[in-house]
Amino acid sequence: MTIGIFFIVLFTALSVASARVWWLSGLGFTFGVLAAGAAAFSFPTWFIAPGGFELKQIIQPLVQLILLCMGMTLTLADFARVLSAPRAVVMGAALQYSIMPLGGFIFARLFGLEKEVAAGLILIGSCPGGVSSNVITYLAKGNVPLSVTMTAVSTLLSPFVTPFAMQGLAGAYVPVEVLPMMLSILQMIIAPLAIGFTIRRFLPRVADKLVRVLPPLAMLSIALIVAITVALSRDDLIKVGLVLLAASACHNAAGYALGYGAARLLGLDIRDSRTMALEVGLQNGGMATGLAFNVLQSPAAALAAATFGPWSAITSSALASWWSRRNVQPSSS
Repeated sequence: MTIGIFFIVLFTALSVASARVWWLSGLGFTFGVLAAGAAAFSFPTWFIAPGGFELKQIIQPLVQLILLCMGMTLTLADFARVLSAPRAVVMGAALQYSIMPLGGFIFARLFGLEKEVAAGLILIGSCPGGVSSNVITYLAKGNVPLSVTMTAVSTLLSPFVTPFAMQGLAGAYVPVEVLPMMLSILQMIIAPLAIGFTIRRFLPRVADKLVRVLPPLAMLSIALIVAITVALSRDDLIKVGLVLLAASACHNAAGYALGYGAARLLGLDIRDSRTMALEVGLQNGGMATGLAFNVLQSPAAALAAATFGPWSAITSSALASWWSRRNVQPSSS
């Protein structure tokens, strides 16, 4: 209990300090998520059913809020970019949905993860790129328009790719029904994304006002999703925590390395290759958590997202900080 309080205070202090200490810059949100996770681990009842209300019921609405926010950042130019730079976008989608699902499967086997936990690692790998990749790409001096387009395209493809990737790679661990998962993705991810895009397209002034308020709410939503997941799966996390962290770290690193390396081998410049590495290595943890609870009906399957998310936030921030000090020529795409 005392140790838990220590970590809650420590991560909260680091989150506050990140606004003023240059070498902690960009890590405020990550430390906030870690503080939420420490609180949930130390006081799980706070995040399971306070007052008799099961908090896991709000996970899907929270994910929808995050995607609504993302939708309001998209414009027609982001989709037109698919036509103007099809090679990079198609390449990004292909790398995203090959490296990460297979990586999840391989590292789940290598580290001997239990069935539902292994399925969760494959699930986080089978999801589209994370929303945070756009911000991290900006900090890394990558190609931000390409990043936004790749995130949008991989998200739109997810109802058709994620269920089949899960059935093929995780079907041996847990039962995976393609149609229910597809419908869940359409409801949880695509619908709020489309609503946000529509608001941006036809009510731009409303969108401008909302995007000032929604991003902090979206970040709070991610922290709360992680906290609920940790609280519900605390016992499983105690048993597999370090092993799952090691598997997630390898999975994340493979995404960066193979994404960057494949992009360079296929002729993309350094700036676009950085973008590709971040798009491949960062995943939509909120979507993975929502599918773990709503489709797989397994809190243990959500553990990988709760582990992968904070870890990838730390590594991507560090990578962006390093890359930002190594200038490159403007991107050609």
